Amino acid sequence: VQLQASGGGLVQAGGSLRLSCAASGRIFNNNGMGWFRQAPGKEREFVATVSWNGHTTRYAESVEGRFTISRGYAANTISLQMDRLKPEDTAVYYCAAARGASVFTTTTSVRAWGQGTLVTVSS
Repeated sequence: VQLQASGGGLVQAGGSLRLSCAASGRIFNNNGMGWFRQAPGKEREFVATVSWNGHTTRYAESVEGRFTISRGYAANTISLQMDRLKPEDTAVYYCAAARGASVFTTTTSVRAWGQGTLVTVSS
């Protein structure tokens, strides 16, 4: 199982970034996918998730209305569009594949993790 995340960087508060995660075809076609993040000194937390067919999404309350998760079937990728970023969004972001096909919000539901990508939002 391979998940390759990209797109992190430094942005000012109020700005936007787009994260992408490329997955192997077998995982991408059959599993829920999502993003988690981990800030320094904090536990890894759920951010957003999308079901295997893209029909269902779910977001953490802290990012609802600012972040959008989507699936790109042509390239076996998921993306996380992050708008109106805040300093408290600063963290290492991890893409994840679920054990099942549905949306998921807990780390115990994760089958595989990608490497993290750092997002830094300056005030």
